[in-house]
Amino acid sequence: MSDAALGVDDITAQFDARLSGILARRKARSYEFSPQYAHLWDSLERMALGGKKVRPRLLLDAYAALGGTDEQSAVDAACAMELLHVALVIHDDVIDRDLVRRGEMNITGTFASEALSRGKSRREANTWGEASSLLAGDLMLTLAHSLLARLDVDESRRRTALDIFDDTVFESAAGEHYDVWLSLRLESATAQDVLAMVDQKTAAYSFQAPLTLAAVLAGAPSDLVDELTVIARHIGVIYQLRDDVLGVFGDERETGKSASSDLREGKETLLISYARSDAAWSTVAPYFGDDGMSASEGDGLRRVIEESGALLFVESLISERCEQVQQLIDESHLPSAVHVLLRDLASTCGSRTS
Repeated sequence: MSDAALGVDDITAQFDARLSGILARRKARSYEFSPQYAHLWDSLERMALGGKKVRPRLLLDAYAALGGTDEQSAVDAACAMELLHVALVIHDDVIDRDLVRRGEMNITGTFASEALSRGKSRREANTWGEASSLLAGDLMLTLAHSLLARLDVDESRRRTALDIFDDTVFESAAGEHYDVWLSLRLESATAQDVLAMVDQKTAAYSFQAPLTLAAVLAGAPSDLVDELTVIARHIGVIYQLRDDVLGVFGDERETGKSASSDLREGKETLLISYARSDAAWSTVAPYFGDDGMSASEGDGLRRVIEESGALLFVESLISERCEQVQQLIDESHLPSAVHVLLRDLASTCGSRTS
């Protein structure tokens, strides 16, 4: 999304200041406890203040485009969305056993490295790192919920906001759980299975929640909220399909993530689901999901995936989905400012490189 679409103005500055303040207060309170706990909050602060802020900016832009005027409530809801994102990312890294996020050690990696430096075994160090991450994610989830529960809006809107949050966490957990199941490869996964998982895991919290929260807080009628929900789900699938391509074929300098981690963990994406049907897959299948996969073996996997037509298939599907969502946006009854915002969002999600 362009700077213009993101609404880099007073309300964004308010968001930055509010999020910084919330985290600073929690970090200051952590000093009453152990040095390790203070270090955990320091890591959380650094993580939450970094990143692209796609979800909170989307909420704030949509809120403004829908005519919302209560900036403080929108800012707090935007902070809740970013904290939810941080929580899910932290837990996702634990599930995937990733040690790096945005090109730097994540919380698991940071705390495990410190334990290793003090002479602990790798198993003990990883236990410490993962325990720190699980607790960090829980803290972010609770803080996000607390912000929404304290929104200074009428009771009906606050209850609806909390329902959106509850539904989002519930569905995102279902998607994550299904993702892990598919990665075990205990049964064959169809393209529809993978797309259903993507819809649950990514679309719900990354796009539907920010957009519908913005609409509810802005007082938009239910029919517009319904239209936003449908459009958001389509954009979410586009975003995740592009993410899966970048996870295998992306430039690590831009993505901040290893281009081999998805292959090593055996992540069941649409790319993989398609490539499995190619005869050459059997020659590289043993490398997929192997923690010890070498760089050359990873290159072999990428070559088979591309030559199977999987990359072309997914790229074509992304283009097709982009066309479909642009039509949905054009046919919607949303305000013109929201049309512009969503068209830009869909285009960016389909073509992004990081």
